[in-house]
Amino acid sequence: MNANPKPTLLLIDGHSLAFRAFYALNPDNFKTKDGQHTNAVHGFISMLLNILQAEKPTHLAVAFDLSRGSFRTQEYPEYKGTRGETPPEFIGQTELLQEALAAMNIKTITRENFEADDILASLADQSADKGFSVFVVSGDRDTFQLISDNTTILYPIKGVMNLARMDDAAVLEKYGIHARQYPDLAALVGETSDNLPGIPGVGPKTAAKWLQQFGDLKAVLDAADSITGKVGENLREHRELAVRNRRLNHLIRDLEFEFDQSALELGGVDEDAVRQVFAKLEFKTLTERVLRLRGSKPKDNTDGAVKAFEDAFETSKTDAIFEELQIPSAEKLTSAKLTDWLKSVSGTVGLSFEISEQNITAVGFATESVRKYWEPNSSQELKKIIEPWLKDPACVKAIHGAKDFSKLLFDLEIEFAGLDYDTLLLAYLLNPVRKDFSLDELALEYLGTVVKRGDPNQLIAEEATDVSLDAWLTISLAPKLYEQVKDQEQLHVYAQVELPTNLSLARMEHFGISVDVKKLNELFERLTGEVATIAKSAYEIIGHEINLASPKQLQTVLFDELGMTGTKQVKTGFSTNAAALTELYEQTEHPFLARLLEHREVTKIRQIVETMLKAVAQDGRIHTNYVQTGTSTGRLSSENPNLQNIPIRSQRGREIRDAFVAGQGFETLLSADYSQIEMRIMAHLSEDSGIIEAFKTGEDLHRFVGSRLFGVKPQDVTTSMRGTVKAMSYGLVYGLSEYGLAKQLRISNAEAKQLMADYFARFGGVKRYLASVVDEAKTKGFTVTTFGRRRPFDDLNSKIFQVRENARRAALNAPIQGTAADIMKLAMNAIDQKMQESGLKSRMLLQVHDELVFEVAKGELDTLKDLVTKQMEQVVELSVPLEVQIGIGKSWDQAAH
Repeated sequence: MNANPKPTLLLIDGHSLAFRAFYALNPDNFKTKDGQHTNAVHGFISMLLNILQAEKPTHLAVAFDLSRGSFRTQEYPEYKGTRGETPPEFIGQTELLQEALAAMNIKTITRENFEADDILASLADQSADKGFSVFVVSGDRDTFQLISDNTTILYPIKGVMNLARMDDAAVLEKYGIHARQYPDLAALVGETSDNLPGIPGVGPKTAAKWLQQFGDLKAVLDAADSITGKVGENLREHRELAVRNRRLNHLIRDLEFEFDQSALELGGVDEDAVRQVFAKLEFKTLTERVLRLRGSKPKDNTDGAVKAFEDAFETSKTDAIFEELQIPSAEKLTSAKLTDWLKSVSGTVGLSFEISEQNITAVGFATESVRKYWEPNSSQELKKIIEPWLKDPACVKAIHGAKDFSKLLFDLEIEFAGLDYDTLLLAYLLNPVRKDFSLDELALEYLGTVVKRGDPNQLIAEEATDVSLDAWLTISLAPKLYEQVKDQEQLHVYAQVELPTNLSLARMEHFGISVDVKKLNELFERLTGEVATIAKSAYEIIGHEINLASPKQLQTVLFDELGMTGTKQVKTGFSTNAAALTELYEQTEHPFLARLLEHREVTKIRQIVETMLKAVAQDGRIHTNYVQTGTSTGRLSSENPNLQNIPIRSQRGREIRDAFVAGQGFETLLSADYSQIEMRIMAHLSEDSGIIEAFKTGEDLHRFVGSRLFGVKPQDVTTSMRGTVKAMSYGLVYGLSEYGLAKQLRISNAEAKQLMADYFARFGGVKRYLASVVDEAKTKGFTVTTFGRRRPFDDLNSKIFQVRENARRAALNAPIQGTAADIMKLAMNAIDQKMQESGLKSRMLLQVHDELVFEVAKGELDTLKDLVTKQMEQVVELSVPLEVQIGIGKSWDQAAH
């Protein structure tokens, strides 16, 4: 019986929680026999059942976004613009989830032009006014503005199983402000996930201090002239960003609904519908959990009472019931006790750091049987007490994500050694397609246990988890993960490729790269003017102004007013995405489309420039963050900011790269780029004699292939012929189909089919290799690089054609791109080691795809050039030579030529 005499309404942000569930569970472990992934559905329903048991609400509703478009994107087209494409494994799961909720008699709500949070906000206020206690489950901190005496936010901490109860006291404890002030803080700081940049240099602590002093955003802005220093200057200069952010993060609270609260009352489920839907999803234990918890008796009379945390997550293979971890208690150490303990401890030690404002505020240690933690009073004390142990290679350590910690230690001038186990990298090698590598989720999968942190009714700060618990989980996971990596014959990749890359990347992130801020500012101002000019030109063509980023308004102009026929049909009409508009322009050459495409390009470049400006640190350099676990093939990705998405073929993109310069005290930049590395790997793996011959003789590959393909002398291969060959050669590496080749070259399907047949007839080794890759991956379930890196491919046997075809294309590319990634990492590590051994003052700064960028100290150019060229070309031995192109210049753009 509900102890609360008031009715209780539970409101859930459907998309937010579904995405969290998706990233919390490995998609490959939740898949029906016909290939449909179900991890988001399973995780969401498991989370929902746990909340129903804990909170016992009387009423329930789940709100979903209809699309990414809303009144907010109409005002600010870049809103949420940095969010990537929907993972293919997630596609279709929202619809399945809504079908499952319907079978459970749970109301789902959507609203055109509004986000799910607006629906939740309106229902929360209206229900609270009618005497309800309201709980809102959302991973969006904008919902903190809904907190009141009657409304509490349940905020996911990790995955979807740990929910922090956010009331006004919890927000005050975490942020130093009241819940009503949180939208003002977010407006000042900005929100990366929503692509809302804040006031440069203003973090949560500064924003909280201002709000404590002045009360709200309006008062802060009114008092801007009295705020001193660089942050005050930034506030005055960029105040419009905060005003816009506050306008966009304001949740709508007065939406009207065609139903009242009685329609949200929880009742029994439709047992036949539940069994039918859940059978299609192939959920076993979860079916009976739903029926038991919602009041229907299971047909098979399953024995046993429902445990409080019964079967939190079932896998596709077992119906395991996870138990709570038996974790040793933690001991807080003084500096003296820590010194003594480190001297006495033997064997591998789990290690973790608590980070706050880029400072190490606590250190956790653990063995299999003990947990300890220490809180240094200063960076100086930290360095004095544990540096000797940290730099001792004989003291073996296990860390989860050592690269980020190593970078902080570099900042403190502490060298780090003795790292044998990085559980993040081990888990990544075992499953490179998973998204959530948190310790709690790894414990769930590999230790078979649910980690419970502290009191679930108290706020658990995301950045302040128990460091000794993290250290203990790391030491518990390390041997299990290591043995599995060994069983998969991936130890070479781990020990020789990934583990040393930790150190190379940490050093590069520590150094950063110098930026000409003045040049970037001038470029931003010019691009802002260009955007306005292009928009005006577009308006003149159609005779009125519109929002050029609004799909709905563009559909009206293009397909109603201008009478065009779109190239791709979507639910709301014809598509207006970049690919569809480009194809439409090629067909019509309409001047409005020309202006529209140019507007999108310039807007995107301006956004990149703005991102770069905000990323410049106090030392005048940009310190990007490299992600080792961000791709399934082993390639590195870059974030905060992303330096890999700067266009290199456009003039505007080159202007951005021209603002990256050699820093003070350095002579120049040096760029080293692998030439056609993927085609060289293709030659090596396929053992095709013709392509190998081209590389060994030093001929232009595409001209060589063109002469064989078209039956002419190499000197008679035209630019058009060479372009065709290049498109086809690289296309084959990426699994290009006949249809895709026809579309890319603007030829008929029959011509493309014949072209591919001629290519394979002359280069049979390539055809045999590509076929063998897919066949082997179908049989084994994974592909393997030259160095042993695996990439799983269960979807190759899917009954769904599109799923199977996507997997086929990815499988063709994985061994080639993965081998290229391994070679680049091996070269980086060799260069980094040689530079340290040689005592060079020059620095390795960036890795972008197949390119490395260095900052050259005075008098070291020739030495560095020889060192880099030798290490990159000789790092591995293939059947064809590796070739490196070196460029030198004052800026990145100049060095790249």
